[in-house]
Amino acid sequence: MYKLYPYLDASPQIDETAYIADFAVITGDVTIGKESSIWFHTVIRGDVAPTIIGNRVNIQDQSLIHQSPNNPMIIEDDVTVGHQCTLHSAIVRKNALIGMGSIVLDGAEIGEGAFIGAGSLVPPGKKIPPNSLAFGRPAKVVRELTEEDKLDMARIRREYVEKGQFYKSIQK
Repeated sequence: MYKLYPYLDASPQIDETAYIADFAVITGDVTIGKESSIWFHTVIRGDVAPTIIGNRVNIQDQSLIHQSPNNPMIIEDDVTVGHQCTLHSAIVRKNALIGMGSIVLDGAEIGEGAFIGAGSLVPPGKKIPPNSLAFGRPAKVVRELTEEDKLDMARIRREYVEKGQFYKSIQK
């Protein structure tokens, strides 16, 4: 079973349609929207500043989300966060995808529909433009996304909503 913990006067606020997998831990000032999914062994700590997760967001296995003082973590609607990612006090705009093993640091902003390649490091304050592919350590824009890229990102989002709702239906 997953664990929810209050921190001081804040408790996680999770939409009833969201799926939270076993062994996930969510603490403090965290809001999770409709049909979002938080996967196995993910940790989301809202004990420094708020974390706001929109609708139909998937945060995949073993990811970590946290903040710095007065610097919330914001993930807009329809975002995919791959396995083992660390997101810290950043903004991820709608329809973006953060590839597995990536790190996004304080004050970074991932533009709408952007794709951060697996294993990338987005340094503090870095702005990734909308609909672009950024890759590397540090992440650099390498090209605009193709229609094929955008369709694949939409497929992943759709499949994670479906998987989350399936697992929610069998969760005891």
